Amino acid sequence: MYYLETEQSFDSAHFLKGYEGKCKNIHGHRWRVVIEIQSPSLQKEGQTQGMIVDFSRLKEDLKNETDYLDHSLIMEKNSLKPNTLYALREEEFSVVEVDFRPTAEGFSRYFYEKMSEKGYYVKSARVYETPANCASYGEDSHG
Repeated sequence: MYYLETEQSFDSAHFLKGYEGKCKNIHGHRWRVVIEIQSPSLQKEGQTQGMIVDFSRLKEDLKNETDYLDHSLIMEKNSLKPNTLYALREEEFSVVEVDFRPTAEGFSRYFYEKMSEKGYYVKSARVYETPANCASYGEDSHG
């Protein structure tokens, strides 16, 4: 099995509704995302001969996903009062609503799924909330 790994980072704010502690308040992170893909074989011809995929393509695909979240407030859907959300959007703040609690664990699955949707055979997605703390997500098989 062959493996490739690349990473990107993004800055964003989030909060954890219902959490008893500092993380219930809006705060920010420099999130670091590491994607590892795998393949049992390499490309046999053309420009990418001898590669799983060109690193530039893999990096760009991950960057497109992280850029979408960069410099935004990421929040779980329905975790703010409608009037609060409306006011943030009226002020033209970038607000991204997700279907999961915005934890490192949730983001690791999010990036795993996003890169899988792009056709990659993802082995794992790791998301660092701080330089020393990360969560990862992977599945035993694809399909």
